[in-house]
Amino acid sequence: MTAPARVLVKLAAVLGFALATAVTTTAGSMVTAVPAMAQSASIVVQGNRRVDADTIRSYFNLKPGESLTSAKIDDGLKALYATGLFADVRVSNQGGRTVVTVVENEVINKIAFEGNKKVKDEQLLGEIQSKERGPLSKAVVQADTQRIVDVYRRTGRSDVRVNPVTIDRGNGRVDLVFEVTEGEKTGVKDIKFVGNKAFSDWKLKDIISTTTTNWLSFLKSTDVYDPDRVNSDQELLRRWYLKNGYADFRIVSASAELDPAGGGFVITIVLDEGAQYRFGKVDVVSNIRDVPAASLRNALRMSDGQVYNAELVEKSVENLTIEVAKSGYAFAQVRPRGDRDFETKRINVTFVVEEGPRVYVERIEIRGNTRTRDWVIRREFDIGEGDAYNRVLVDRAERRLKNLGYFKSIKITNEPGSAPDRVILLVNVEDQPTGEFSVSGGYSTSDGFIGEVSLGEKNFLGRGQYVRLSGTFGQYTQGAEFSFTEPYFLGYRLAAGFDLYWKETSANSYTAYDSQTVGGGIRFGLPITDEVTLALRYNLYQRELSLDNCTNVYGASITANNCGVSWAVIEAVQQGATITSVAGYTLSFNGLDSNQSPTSGMYAELKQDFAGLGGDVQFIRTTGDVRYYYPIISDWVLMLRGQAGYVSSWGDSDLLIMDNFFMGPNLVRGFAPSGIGPRDLASYNQDALGGTTYWGVSAEVQFPLSFLPKDVGMKGAFFFDAGSLYNYTGATTFSTAGTANSTNCAAYGKTQNATGAICVADDNVIRSSVGASLIWQSPFGPLRFDYAWALSEASYDNLQAFRFSGGTKF
Repeated sequence: MTAPARVLVKLAAVLGFALATAVTTTAGSMVTAVPAMAQSASIVVQGNRRVDADTIRSYFNLKPGESLTSAKIDDGLKALYATGLFADVRVSNQGGRTVVTVVENEVINKIAFEGNKKVKDEQLLGEIQSKERGPLSKAVVQADTQRIVDVYRRTGRSDVRVNPVTIDRGNGRVDLVFEVTEGEKTGVKDIKFVGNKAFSDWKLKDIISTTTTNWLSFLKSTDVYDPDRVNSDQELLRRWYLKNGYADFRIVSASAELDPAGGGFVITIVLDEGAQYRFGKVDVVSNIRDVPAASLRNALRMSDGQVYNAELVEKSVENLTIEVAKSGYAFAQVRPRGDRDFETKRINVTFVVEEGPRVYVERIEIRGNTRTRDWVIRREFDIGEGDAYNRVLVDRAERRLKNLGYFKSIKITNEPGSAPDRVILLVNVEDQPTGEFSVSGGYSTSDGFIGEVSLGEKNFLGRGQYVRLSGTFGQYTQGAEFSFTEPYFLGYRLAAGFDLYWKETSANSYTAYDSQTVGGGIRFGLPITDEVTLALRYNLYQRELSLDNCTNVYGASITANNCGVSWAVIEAVQQGATITSVAGYTLSFNGLDSNQSPTSGMYAELKQDFAGLGGDVQFIRTTGDVRYYYPIISDWVLMLRGQAGYVSSWGDSDLLIMDNFFMGPNLVRGFAPSGIGPRDLASYNQDALGGTTYWGVSAEVQFPLSFLPKDVGMKGAFFFDAGSLYNYTGATTFSTAGTANSTNCAAYGKTQNATGAICVADDNVIRSSVGASLIWQSPFGPLRFDYAWALSEASYDNLQAFRFSGGTKF
């Protein structure tokens, strides 16, 4: 071979070796001089102390006889870094072998927080990903630092600073300390709405959960800027507008700007309300041959001309789905189809019923419940494993689970099952505390000062049962009560429970006698529809009246009537303890838009009680109450109320005085407790006897106090009340000897001459009043101040212009 040829051969060999030992850098690690066809057995691991060498080799994913390529090296490096176990990984070639040199991350010995006063260690530990006895990863620590910052920002401390520090403990162990400088709280200075015309800022602030900072901020946590809460508020606004006919509503933007000079965030929400729509033609089209559309129309919740309401559309879809399933078509689907008429502002809605794909629920997997039993969650589903899959029923179950209040978060998702026609439901929940401890206090003009201590649990032992024990201590009353409720009695959607109670009331300026009641009862509640509920109950209690205060003052027998109380009261006292066995029911309809602060809808209730299933008392009591709310203009709400009641004895038993109705400001404001109705004018204090019949009507207009911040929660009201209580049916002459005051009787034009008789004033006179109220949904509890002027009254009625009631829990 000639000299030039030998030179060319050497040059080719050098170039080939250079190509075979090219240097590749991946993820900041050096891969040097690795033969392209290295074998698995030639991988040598160096630098590992805790992680096994074979475990490291496995990340290169080599099968027996397979070669190690540059692509596999790159994938292996990425996989090793992804474990978080290594601070550095290098791959090189040494003597024909592939050498993997690793530097393991240090192990976290302990995690601590310093400087945190407003957020507890337990909460911060639940937020971070770094764990004790786990590897120390700089990337994870950096992410944890940001998570801690986010936690503080959600509590209104936007200038928080967090500095992670490690303390070397030797042998590859370190303590991880997060040094926190919390900073000052930065609240929400103002919430502005732009583009709203149909609803005022006041009303929209009432819908969202975020509030502004004021002098009551120390009692709440919703006045700080929280991006998650603002996102939730946007959904609340969207649902509100869709519920009230604004089908084109959208939120253009929602922004928050920090105003350093004002000391808080200013949240601005830009809205595009669009026009208000009404329902046009509402129809059902059934593509299932055996299910005629006419048989389904009764399940619809809306009618032509009604203001469009997206919630009614959702409920109609649920009702139709259930009705079709009852006909044997479990796979049927109901799809609402809306057709807007922009000129008439009508939306024609057609519900199309058709056969859906035949998909079955393979299983329901519940995850994350550390306290609540699986079966408590499963019973909220109307479908089970092996049943036909129906998304409407799944959504219904999700809403039910949210309404329980047992969970901090709930999410139901699907994943494919073992076959194309099978689906697995994944129910991810996070338990939250459900215990309740409260100390409440209040004052009312009838009961005086009163306090209550209660301990409750609405998810007892994770079984979904409600247990409550309470004690009441007041100026004129004291008592104790224990309640237990099982929401799914015998596996049915039937609530059942029992109550045990004891109560004592003392004589005061409105009642001449003391009373003691001890008893218990059982109850059942059955939801007939979403609005209609039937409640059944049975109570057995013993009640006894006394005149202890009278005896103590005069030191004489009450039969001499030295206290001047009514002989009807004395007769009731001398009867001693009486036992009442009473069964009853309540049929109620609740169509209110809000139970706490209703602005529209109606609530109606009918109660009946039948006493005489044993015991000493026999009566039938019937009461009814209807309330209707209607928004007049803007945030002004009209409330109309009607109530009535009647009680009568049956059999050989007379009606006891305590079984009568006693009415006052609960019927017509401006009158004292027990200040309306039949009275014994012969008694020195003109004791109330109660009546068997009452009726009452009220009209009240509630309005916001626009000169006060919305978050103060105060509004005013004007009202008109009218009603009457009459028809005392008890005895009027008693055999007990004694004296009576006939002067009072004669003063009112009545006659009473017989010893031991009472002078009954019982006129069916219309009592009426007008007045003004101040209503405060305060952090201390609901407070109400009423001032009324009586327009008409009976001459013997007791008036009380001012009335105050309220209380708190903390």
